[in-house]
Amino acid sequence: MTERDQVVALIPRLCRYARALVGDPGAADDLVQDTLERALGKFHLWKPGTDLRAWLFAIMHNVFVNQVRRRRESTSFDAETMEVPVRPSHDGALAARDLLRGLERLPTEQREVLLLVVLEDMSYQEVAAALEVPIGTVMSRLSRARDKLRVAMEGSAPSTRLQIVK
Repeated sequence: MTERDQVVALIPRLCRYARALVGDPGAADDLVQDTLERALGKFHLWKPGTDLRAWLFAIMHNVFVNQVRRRRESTSFDAETMEVPVRPSHDGALAARDLLRGLERLPTEQREVLLLVVLEDMSYQEVAAALEVPIGTVMSRLSRARDKLRVAMEGSAPSTRLQIVK
């Protein structure tokens, strides 16, 4: 499989992650396009034999962070415009809405880690490489994200138990 074919094969995963990360299909498509444009322009920097998926997700992370910074500088956030319309008669739709709201309320750093681990099935090591943070940071962000999402979904108190990680 050529490198071009490998990149093309990863586009659906990039799209899925971008949609979960930004919430808006149009903005997600723009994020994927910007990521692929940057990757093509910098493809000479990719080292054959290394994880192409992690490299592309690292590029997407950097593009997303730059977009968020620019947006913060130019506009203000209005939580009301982020509402997802659902029919209240469906429990599944309500749960999906609650999940989306919970994800939107997570800090960006926690949401990224959660989505990469849960949605993209990346290992902690792969996430650490993609986001350029230590593996311990990945684990703590993931733990905090799961606790905050649990609170948002169930209304329960955050977990205070300590876990031993080997």
